[in-house]
Amino acid sequence: MSIGIVGLGAHLPDRVVTNAEVAAWADTTEEWIHTVTGIEERRYAADDEATSDLAVAAARAALGSGPVAPPAAILLATSTPDQPQPATASVVQRALGFAGVPSFDLNAVCSGFLYAVVVAEALLRTGPGGTALVVGADKYSTIMNRRDRRTVSLFGDAAGAVVLGEVPAGYGIQASHLLTDGHHAELIEVRAGGTRLPAGDPDDHLFRMNGFVVREYVLRTLPKAVHAVLDASGVRLDEVDRFVFHQANARLVETCAEELGVPPAKVPLTAPLLGNTAAASIPVTLAAAHRERPLRRGERIVLAAVGGGMSTGAVLLTWY
Repeated sequence: MSIGIVGLGAHLPDRVVTNAEVAAWADTTEEWIHTVTGIEERRYAADDEATSDLAVAAARAALGSGPVAPPAAILLATSTPDQPQPATASVVQRALGFAGVPSFDLNAVCSGFLYAVVVAEALLRTGPGGTALVVGADKYSTIMNRRDRRTVSLFGDAAGAVVLGEVPAGYGIQASHLLTDGHHAELIEVRAGGTRLPAGDPDDHLFRMNGFVVREYVLRTLPKAVHAVLDASGVRLDEVDRFVFHQANARLVETCAEELGVPPAKVPLTAPLLGNTAAASIPVTLAAAHRERPLRRGERIVLAAVGGGMSTGAVLLTWY
């Protein structure tokens, strides 16, 4: 039994936030943002839009416009849930009208979507069949420190979704690789809001990242994850048609491709216009690549991400 992507969709908020706006918030310059990150603009959701609203829109795009049988499961990858309880996936389930379908959140920060894909594949292999809806959605604009140019320049809001289902043998997910290195958990964090620090300084409720160390960690770890899934499936690097990397920032994606020896033409970029959309990054970029140049049956695609935790994920699939 092979499991692959049989539906794909994304949703972007309407509001465009320019580098000029960010520069004014963070007392920096548009030139600095462009030079360091390669990002020109990003999208912010409206104040009355929650993560679940983004997720529902992306899910509907992936499911299509016609009648759809309920999926066997709904998995939502997010690190910015609507609220601590209940799981935001339950809100998404209600909005989609899929009563009774098991639905849950998964938080592996920017790698969350790939973790959710691997879990969903396992559920479909061991369960009653059917499909699984996997959504990556985040609203990072709510946790940005607008005085910190190193982070506020990077992040935007978005959601992306895929429907996983059975595909013919030889297609779909060929290999996966997941790794978490908790020794570096403090590199990316929101300190307050949980049981360790329920309240505190307002800045403790905002996103923090040790950018330089994270960059070095990504450059060490992401290429290893890519080679791990290729080695597991016996596929050579030059046999892969596209590499969809987490869009941490345009410069880092470009450097990762260079380190791997992958031609830029094989590496789609959404970071310049969308920034880092966290768990939404991989499905949003895959959907954008498909719109720009439709994926062909038989194309080999590597999806890879590094996120807080530190969590790393990679998946090799053959498009059907």
